[in-house]
Amino acid sequence: MAKTNPFEFLQQVRSEAAKVTWPTRKETMITTAMVFVMVVLASIFFLVVDQVIGWGVRSVILGLGG
Repeated sequence: MAKTNPFEFLQQVRSEAAKVTWPTRKETMITTAMVFVMVVLASIFFLVVDQVIGWGVRSVILGLGG
């Protein structure tokens, strides 16, 4: 692999960065909101699953349920 001098490397980096399509502010806000919604939904799902499994362990396996 041929070595590239630092100046040429920086030019290549700048050229590649110019090709990037950056999201708009609106797209970023919508994506961020969707991430928060998914985090809340996943948290609720895992809370419910944890409660059901905990109830099953306590009542069915250990026989301590009322």
